[in-house]
Amino acid sequence: MPDSERWTIEVRPWHDPAGAALRMRQRAELDARYGSDNHEPGTLPSESDIDIFLVAVDPVTTEAVGCGALRRLDATTAEIKRMYVEPHARGSGVATGLLSALESAAIDRGWTTLRLETGTAQPDAQRFYRREGYREIPLFGHYVGSTLSVCYERTLR
Repeated sequence: MPDSERWTIEVRPWHDPAGAALRMRQRAELDARYGSDNHEPGTLPSESDIDIFLVAVDPVTTEAVGCGALRRLDATTAEIKRMYVEPHARGSGVATGLLSALESAAIDRGWTTLRLETGTAQPDAQRFYRREGYREIPLFGHYVGSTLSVCYERTLR
């Protein structure tokens, strides 16, 4: 079976145990990359401000292998939050599938622009977003003035 057919993407509540575990592993990876736990400017995402949370699941093993969320910024713009794929599932198309599902969810809600923040110690994420059609933009919102942030944006069709 091709890798891209090895997982499904499900809408889950923010407090879903598998999703929470993925976010915890993402946090640990970022703490290691940045050498501290002080690498995210702004308000941390929470159940009260996330509009949709997606989890990619391997249907054979039932393992959650990735996640991503959207936080509405204004009437036409949302921010991608907590985009993460387990290291062993990277390169399999999971991230592309999650991003596509987040973009579709944004379009369904009438949002025409997606923004995101990633970090200077995440060149793999920067390459991924550029490859997927996101362009680097000036730092926005809570990220203005951050020396660790790199921001991207894409206008959706």
